[in-house]
Amino acid sequence: MARDVGLRLRVSLHLHAQRRPRLPLPESVSRAAASNPDLLFSDRSGRRHPDCLSFAVDDLPVLDGKTPMEVYEEFFQSFRFAFSDFFGATIEDITIGLGPNGELRYPSFPPSGSHRFTGVGEFQCYDKYMLADLKRHAMEAGNPFWGHSGPHDAPEYNQSPAFGKFFKENGGSWETAYGQFFLSWYSGKLLSHGDRLLSVASQVFGDLPVALSAKVPLLHWWHKTRSRPSQLTAGFYNTDGRDGYEAVAEIFSSKSCTMIVPGMDLSDRDQPQGVKSSPESLLSQIMRACKKHGVRLAGENYSLVGVGTTAFRRIKENILAENSRLDSFTYHRMGAEFFSPEHWPLFTEFMRSLMQPEMDSDDIPSSGERLSVMDAVPANDREMQTV
Repeated sequence: MARDVGLRLRVSLHLHAQRRPRLPLPESVSRAAASNPDLLFSDRSGRRHPDCLSFAVDDLPVLDGKTPMEVYEEFFQSFRFAFSDFFGATIEDITIGLGPNGELRYPSFPPSGSHRFTGVGEFQCYDKYMLADLKRHAMEAGNPFWGHSGPHDAPEYNQSPAFGKFFKENGGSWETAYGQFFLSWYSGKLLSHGDRLLSVASQVFGDLPVALSAKVPLLHWWHKTRSRPSQLTAGFYNTDGRDGYEAVAEIFSSKSCTMIVPGMDLSDRDQPQGVKSSPESLLSQIMRACKKHGVRLAGENYSLVGVGTTAFRRIKENILAENSRLDSFTYHRMGAEFFSPEHWPLFTEFMRSLMQPEMDSDDIPSSGERLSVMDAVPANDREMQTV
């Protein structure tokens, strides 16, 4: 049907469960995790995250004698065979899910899926496979005591960096030799997972007339602190004086993969007080890394743009930014409210302003290198990344 009416599709291949709408892990994977819970990520209190296999088992034969990477490859090959007639003309982009909700990150949010989460999150390194890998790396570093556990002085999910010593602004454990060792190892596991998975996808789809893409989250709360804890617990070693997104951009560049970044509609002034959030500076940092390494960007809005906000203006500024390599922008939240008398005029005027670049951003209601594709699509209620 999509081909008959001339629609072009970006297909998302999610390899992990999703909460809203509820998309569980395949039954065979769920059975394996039920018999061996350590296949799932675990936090410091022993709570499991049922949506995602631990990155430490990527190359272990834990799924009926196969490794997760082998299972992912079989899935990709099956998809390629089943939809071979649609690549190029109808299916133009394949998005590879790299982690929870399809994003490259650890499941560092609370297992309950709180929608008002603005804490620092927690490190996810307590399943037996992650701990074994940590122990091995500590031995190789000549400090075996570093491999017993994750940081003992890190806060809990919904706490601020002020709790505990690890993320302390000055003199925190994150700046010590141990902190640097742990954070390098922890982020390295995430980068290795993303690199291997994109390599598999590139091998299967690389000769097809389709683009590959993957999503990187915009973890902007606490970004104005030196330690940037919500990024550290998610696996991005991005602290004061260290650019954690350079390595991510290098991986995407080596696989000719487009980076999807949500939050193009977010501005600093609309963020809640007290969480030292800066979506604007973080997005700018990611854009710079992508430009440096020649990575194409695809943007998304985070929420439905409301009346009386400047979100549409912010989206346009990001699309037309000097350091932007934005290849496409997808407008999410296409539902009943999208077509309401309050919202629809804002959206149509926004679209008109993009088609007429001579219009100033002030002409957009408050609320390419231009866009090659502009989509308005339904979106899932994924885990909150801002409030």
